[in-house]
Amino acid sequence: MPRYAPLFGAAALVVLSAGALGACAPVIGQHGFQAIDAKPADVVAGTDTKETVLARLGTPSTTSVFEGDHVWYYITQTTERYTYQQAKVSQRSVTEITFNEADGKVAGVRTLGLDDGVQVAMERRETPTRGRQLTILEQLLGNVARGQLPRDDDDPGARRPD
Repeated sequence: MPRYAPLFGAAALVVLSAGALGACAPVIGQHGFQAIDAKPADVVAGTDTKETVLARLGTPSTTSVFEGDHVWYYITQTTERYTYQQAKVSQRSVTEITFNEADGKVAGVRTLGLDDGVQVAMERRETPTRGRQLTILEQLLGNVARGQLPRDDDDPGARRPD
């Protein structure tokens, strides 16, 4: 038994080291459109139509709000999350396919990446609501005098004064 003790210690050290290094590996997440047989970049402007794009790529991730059904977007992104941290987007691909209104053929294909995104700052100010500001005493005692007994004599569940 003493002859194998150093070997057992070395094996345990290797297993613990591999476990420690494995804990540092990120959790990879794939979200959105996943190309299986064809890529959105394979769409040819001028020859493909909405039907061929739909048959080749499937339903788009989203369509344009302002141009109607004439612009389709296929969106995919990859996120990485390390232990106890928020997920960060490592890759993003947005393919924009624009169609002609007249014949429904592809007018253009544009691919945007993570660097093409724009950070939008949200406004933190709030619009004040106009109205009466209640004091703490008015809030606490506001409903005391509002309760009235029901006056309907036909209601069998109505409370009646004694």
